Amino acid sequence: MNQVNPKHLLNSKWTKTEVVNKEKHFIIVELLKDEEDTIIGCSIEAVINHNQYQINWRELKNSTVWRYGWQ
Repeated sequence: MNQVNPKHLLNSKWTKTEVVNKEKHFIIVELLKDEEDTIIGCSIEAVINHNQYQINWRELKNSTVWRYGWQ
């Protein structure tokens, strides 16, 4: 399980373990917050083609899907 601190998510780099559409490396480009300023999700951007996806930031804790940094 990856250690994820939501305060340090913005601009962090992640590697997806299963490559889809040649998208392997990602950067967190935006944090999605609720009315109480609690982080509920984030926007990730693929480095290779700049496609953006919204995910729940807690998904990054799953080490079988995500690895911290670019590997």
